[in-house]
Amino acid sequence: MNNGCSAGHYVTRVVTDPDELPAQAWDALLAQQPGGLACGPFMRHAYLAALHRSGSAVPATGWTPQWITLWRDETLQAAAPLYLKSHSYGEYVFDWAWAQAYAEHGLAYYPKAVVAVPFTPVPGPRLLAVDAPTRAALVQALIGHCRSTGLSSLHLLFTDPADRAACTAAGLMVRQTVQFHWTQADPPDADFDAFLGRLTQDKRKKIRQERRKVEAAGVRFEHRRGQAITPEDWDFFYRCYARTYREHGNAPYLQPGFFEAMTGALADHWLLFVARRADGHPIACSLVALSDTSAQPQAAYGRYWGALERVDCLHFEACYYQPLQWCLAHGVQRFEGGAQGEHKMARALLPVSTHSAHWLAHPAFADAVERFLQREGEGMAHYLAHLESRSPLRHPA
Repeated sequence: MNNGCSAGHYVTRVVTDPDELPAQAWDALLAQQPGGLACGPFMRHAYLAALHRSGSAVPATGWTPQWITLWRDETLQAAAPLYLKSHSYGEYVFDWAWAQAYAEHGLAYYPKAVVAVPFTPVPGPRLLAVDAPTRAALVQALIGHCRSTGLSSLHLLFTDPADRAACTAAGLMVRQTVQFHWTQADPPDADFDAFLGRLTQDKRKKIRQERRKVEAAGVRFEHRRGQAITPEDWDFFYRCYARTYREHGNAPYLQPGFFEAMTGALADHWLLFVARRADGHPIACSLVALSDTSAQPQAAYGRYWGALERVDCLHFEACYYQPLQWCLAHGVQRFEGGAQGEHKMARALLPVSTHSAHWLAHPAFADAVERFLQREGEGMAHYLAHLESRSPLRHPA
């Protein structure tokens, strides 16, 4: 941890190793944010530290931690997980065109600064602060750090409303993207058949056909949560996860040590679905994160999946239908399907806006990006309207 200069009533310190920062202080600050600790495990100190300790988000993979923290005396007042990035992989908010434009003008876009949970496109708090004025001071500290170290830009990804308000007040540019989430009906659907009953006839028919294909192949599913997920289950999951990444020509982002760490204090945030043949042989699995550790979590987040065998429609069953069925049975209010994917609409995951905030040091490029974002925002509004016109839900009689 490096002591920085005094900014107003705060002392700014840069943390280069998550383990240098007391986990209790970080999590206590997180608990004060909107949604608090019920925003999934992703901003918990244990989650971020596991990414670092396991070698998943480290300088060698292009993620150099330089967490910005504000202190009053020895009390943590604000913090943000800032990383220096040497590329734009694992972010899910795409700025490759910006980097190319810099390169074409002989300017260096990398390293850049990113405030994010690595490899995790789940909206939530990114600027942890005791109050709104301190959050505003944290934004200024982030910009000041980028200026003083000569970084090209600052990007805050998948922010919550409090973050966006602070960023907008500081003059950052806000960008809108789209994800697809399922939200429980009002009144709630009693089961999967009731859920299907709210869909148009063609969507309902398609889902039933897809589920029958998996059933006809002799595949059955079981689910396990928390401590019920055995070490053998985790090992099998990683085999599936890594194989699926490699089949797409990529090395897996997350190392085995990360998932080993998830079996500790954060275990009850995880739900594993395992697909088995009739003889009990496992062939695929999907891993879902839960917003909190209660018996009835508020939200579930589709995260990872993998398969060792190919079965028609197995991906849809493992990643959507099994998790949705579990959500309906356990009173979950929201299921987030992750980044991108219009195909999710056919499974009743509807479009939801997500937001990021951006600051560029170069004035001319900042002006160009601002004009681009204005055009993109107008296009996004038309895109959302188009998606909403294609809703899979039946119109009320």
